[in-house]
Amino acid sequence: MSRILLTGVSGLVGRAVHERLSISPLHELVTALRTPVCDLPESTVIVNVADMDEATAWGGALKGCSSVVHAAARVHVMNETSTDSLRDFRRVNVEGSLNLARQAVQAGVRRFVFISSIKVNGEGTVPGAPFFADAEPAPVDPYGISKMEAEQGLREIARQTGMEVVIIRPTLVYGPGVKANFLNMMRWLSKGVPLPFGAINNRRSLVALENLVDLVVTCLRHPAAANQTFLVSDGEDLSTTELLRRMGQALGSPARLLPVPSRVLESTAMLLGRKALSQRLCGSLQVDISKNRELLGWTPPLSVDAALRVTAQHFVEQHK
Repeated sequence: MSRILLTGVSGLVGRAVHERLSISPLHELVTALRTPVCDLPESTVIVNVADMDEATAWGGALKGCSSVVHAAARVHVMNETSTDSLRDFRRVNVEGSLNLARQAVQAGVRRFVFISSIKVNGEGTVPGAPFFADAEPAPVDPYGISKMEAEQGLREIARQTGMEVVIIRPTLVYGPGVKANFLNMMRWLSKGVPLPFGAINNRRSLVALENLVDLVVTCLRHPAAANQTFLVSDGEDLSTTELLRRMGQALGSPARLLPVPSRVLESTAMLLGRKALSQRLCGSLQVDISKNRELLGWTPPLSVDAALRVTAQHFVEQHK
């Protein structure tokens, strides 16, 4: 039985990875926590750690571990209040991650799976010209830059030590418990609020939580994943308009969409200082996951519509 250290279990992705790995008889799971998390199985091995930075001591958590899944991070936030956000992102996402990796080497860890971000590739694509896993990075914001720098540092540690590093860059993740803009979208749709998004012809790659977790588990064990970078999506790209329509169907609340031209929405968003939101609603961001299929034999196990139904069911149950 292999022993795996998982970080970031308080987040959406980390919690889902924990649920998947904790039921497997093939793994003993060690969960590193800074603050208590409710509803973890009694069998969970929990090790308390301090805030993640260059000085965090991981020795107790890493003891006996052969693998690490590192999902903890200072995450991208819409309304940043820090006066030096790049410094703050680097302290956790770069220095904290590399500190964990170096101690993992000392503890004899063989494989380190790092949950990065599609923001390392950039903020958007031209329709029909997706990002590829091995393309030159082009991050724009401090969060994306910090994730890129963490990736670079991890690859260097792998080169120097022989510890295998696997990097996974998810697109927008959705699923049971999703928050932020995706949650707001479901709230609007469930209330029947008319939305001015009926004429958006962009293309965006999304990834269902279950599909992302399945790739993480595959990358833990597949020999060909060693020292590789993977992008991950559902394998079907949607426009914002199509996403709203299909999410409305999943909720049993048909979307009421007004056909406002994208250029009008973009101009309005610029006037309101919401350029980033406009990019997410009207811009395209596509990824190519053919590398996953060719190298790992991996395809997303859950279809978009099935994933939307699971997400909608959880939302309805939580908002009865």
